[in-house]
Amino acid sequence: MEYYFYIKALHLIFVITWFAGLFYIPRLFVYQIEAYHKPSPEKEILGKQLKLMAKRLWFIITWPSAILATLFAVVLLFLQPILLQQSWMQVKLGFIVILIIYHLKTHQYFNQLQNDVVKKSSSFMRIWNEGATFILFAVIFLVILKSAINWIFGVVGILVLGILIMLGFKLYKNIREKNPEA
Repeated sequence: MEYYFYIKALHLIFVITWFAGLFYIPRLFVYQIEAYHKPSPEKEILGKQLKLMAKRLWFIITWPSAILATLFAVVLLFLQPILLQQSWMQVKLGFIVILIIYHLKTHQYFNQLQNDVVKKSSSFMRIWNEGATFILFAVIFLVILKSAINWIFGVVGILVLGILIMLGFKLYKNIREKNPEA
């Protein structure tokens, strides 16, 4: 069973790189949306570079990491099927479903922006950028506490964090409106 820990290590590595991609791609979306509203030639120059950066991040790091993290997770569950009977794991898998939905919706936004279709504001993308953070908090609390009940305290913490992030976002927006260089 020694190889179990190697598989677990690989799973964690790809979870980290998956989240790194999910944390950064909406930030690139913010820049793409803001560049879209700039005058020529700035719009075209920035747009082309940001599309390339997003494409490389999405297809070279984020998607492969998502696939490999999921693959190693399935192998781990195959090797330790008893985990599926534990309530914390069942709740964790629920959050993983939400994470996959978040990933797929982010892919939809990626495709739109690659085709110069801007349906969301940069403010929306700043908020969207926090989605993966909330999921990560919930999953980490579940994995560490291994309790389907105690994770509720973690989720309350996430909600408080969300409120603080939203307040910070509003404060930053006010600062940016007063000083566009901020």
